[in-house]
Amino acid sequence: MEQTGKLIIVPTPIGNMSDITLRALEALKVSDIIACEDKRRTGRLLKFFEIPHTKLAGFHEHNEISAAEMLLDKIEQGNTVALCTDGGTPSISDPGYRLVNGARERGLEVETLPGSCAAIVALVSSGMAVASFTFKGFPPKKPGKLRKFIEAEKDSGHSIIFYESPYRVGKFLTAAFEVLGDRKVAVCREMTKMHEEVKIGTLSELSEFYQKTKTKGEITIVINNE
Repeated sequence: MEQTGKLIIVPTPIGNMSDITLRALEALKVSDIIACEDKRRTGRLLKFFEIPHTKLAGFHEHNEISAAEMLLDKIEQGNTVALCTDGGTPSISDPGYRLVNGARERGLEVETLPGSCAAIVALVSSGMAVASFTFKGFPPKKPGKLRKFIEAEKDSGHSIIFYESPYRVGKFLTAAFEVLGDRKVAVCREMTKMHEEVKIGTLSELSEFYQKTKTKGEITIVINNE
């Protein structure tokens, strides 16, 4: 079977529109279909960069399995499909890996572009050890599961990166302090955006601060390796 289509993984800005790459813009322009989490948000991105496009396909956590099959069929038929999320690199705490895995299993071409990722931006900004690190994504909400989730990395020797809701930062930091001890931590908020903030302290200091202080925006937490 002759294959002319392919899947392109397209990272998009996590805040600052200037962070998009030239390769990402070109991929969005040449693709036959853009698979995205929210058609309205991706539509605004395309409008901002003056990219005319009408073939947007919803691809999110609620339809990921069925949508992946449809998109893979389209690629086999010769279409180029660009996958993007609301912001950042697809598959990193966002839908994507099932589509990439499916493409690999079918022997389809996959092109992955480099670009924005809040976890990496926060890690580098934090000043924590970067020789090795573990990315954990979003932790469980229930206290017992949360403690086990953190405890799994207690003796890893790596810096640890988490995404967290702004409404649970205080509870998360308190649990981390109880499990890991008083390690150095960075709470990184709204990375690359107008109100970007990196607050550095110990787990005991910042857990107390965020228990008393409401915050908002997208939160990435980096805990030092010891």
